[in-house]
Amino acid sequence: MVVQQQSLNNLSAEQLREMVASLMGHVTDKDAQIARHQTELKHSQALNAKLTHENALLKRMKFAAQSERFNAEQKSLLEDEIEADLAAVAVEIEQLQPPAAAPDAKQQPKRQPLPTQLPRREIHHEPESTTCSTPGCGCQMQRIGEDVAEKLDYVPGVFTVERHIRGKWACAKCESIQQAPVDAHVIDKGIPTAGLLAQVLVAKYADHLPLYRQESIFGRAGLAIPRSTLAQWVGTCGVRLQPLVDALKAEILSHRVLHADETPVQMLKPGKGTTHRAYLWAYAPGAFEDIKAVVYDFCESRAGEHARAFLGDWEGSLVCDDFSGYKAGFANGITEAGCLAHARRKFFDLHAANKSQIAGFALEQFSKVYDIEREVKDLNADQRQAIRQQHSKPVLNALHEWMTLQRHKMPDSSATARALDYSLRRWTALTRFADDGQLPVDNNWIENQIRPIAIGRNNWLFAGSLRAGQRAAAVMSLVQSARMTGHDPYAYLRDVLTRLPTHRTRDIDQLLPHRWQPADA
Repeated sequence: MVVQQQSLNNLSAEQLREMVASLMGHVTDKDAQIARHQTELKHSQALNAKLTHENALLKRMKFAAQSERFNAEQKSLLEDEIEADLAAVAVEIEQLQPPAAAPDAKQQPKRQPLPTQLPRREIHHEPESTTCSTPGCGCQMQRIGEDVAEKLDYVPGVFTVERHIRGKWACAKCESIQQAPVDAHVIDKGIPTAGLLAQVLVAKYADHLPLYRQESIFGRAGLAIPRSTLAQWVGTCGVRLQPLVDALKAEILSHRVLHADETPVQMLKPGKGTTHRAYLWAYAPGAFEDIKAVVYDFCESRAGEHARAFLGDWEGSLVCDDFSGYKAGFANGITEAGCLAHARRKFFDLHAANKSQIAGFALEQFSKVYDIEREVKDLNADQRQAIRQQHSKPVLNALHEWMTLQRHKMPDSSATARALDYSLRRWTALTRFADDGQLPVDNNWIENQIRPIAIGRNNWLFAGSLRAGQRAAAVMSLVQSARMTGHDPYAYLRDVLTRLPTHRTRDIDQLLPHRWQPADA
């Protein structure tokens, strides 16, 4: 120490200043390194928190089975759709062509008779009067024969045969013949009754049974109907029911509040043997509207143009998530109403991942809003709006102020920041329900209507074509709307398919699920 002190005493003032400057520079470098390491540490901690959050989410998610090689069952599904598409195209061409003369009976393919062991139920059709209607005659006509047409019917698990016997009556004096006319059917000159067609449609689109499975089920009941025949029936019914779906769409678009959502469905690429992601869009009147119905729209992609094409010039309040495909509509007169459940879900995932106190507090505030919603759900719009203004509005205002303060404390890359940003960025849309008693608090109503589609995907594997997807969307619109209204989809479709061939086009609205009354009622 004495030597060092003597060495310092021997240094000049200039040398001392240089030494101090060197030491200060070294200290500055060390401070910069410490600051850099602290920044890197914060970044690493934020990245670690992000990865931990994502890992927790992945553990909670339920994945479907991975796609498999193209096997025989998958090929059969595609063949079913091709058969259905061909039948649908044939019916559409037939509708566009003028009526033609009846072809020669010899040119018609010969149908195999229905099995004799199936039970039969005879339905007799006779003229209302058997008195000769020829002017100036008035004789009592004599029965000279009959025509018998057999229709295949199906009650779940049991086949029966309806024998439609149309008696022929002749007048011996003027030699005229009278006979009851043939009833109109959805499939003209076909063997299935409306009940059998309804069973095939409900099994395929409500119970998610592909046609090859239905073929084996029918085989156990006594008659294995080829899946190609079933596919032709499905295609024809899809065309016949389309006017009803168009009327349902017009009915939905007449309401001021709509829900919208979309879910992915795999669709086969023509000529490539591979699939790509198509989308099934769903639209329904608001949860507080006076009808319960849904219309599905199958499209090749998730592009916003599909939503714009469906909605057309409709203007109202659209309840939806933060998908950008709806944004163009908001610039053209549509009012955006956000989904509070989506905002809440961000904090729920955060809390489930790491028990975040910030997320826990946010969930408590959301719970207060939903408690109020449970109390007002059965009130009218004016009463609902008044209670929301009095009780929900203060909770939402306080929550917004708290979120804004918390966001200033969070690094941009953190999961908490992303959860806060989702709500703060869309706050006006998320809280619009508080100022309009007709708006629901979230989009859960339409998400519940998409749930059957998600269940069915495990059985469909993919849609065989765009037309097949559109046909499935049309039939499922009627099936799900019937369910929402409280009807049995089988009973509804059986009655509609029976009445549709003779129903007046201008009265098609009477057959919509929310207006339908059974024929016997």
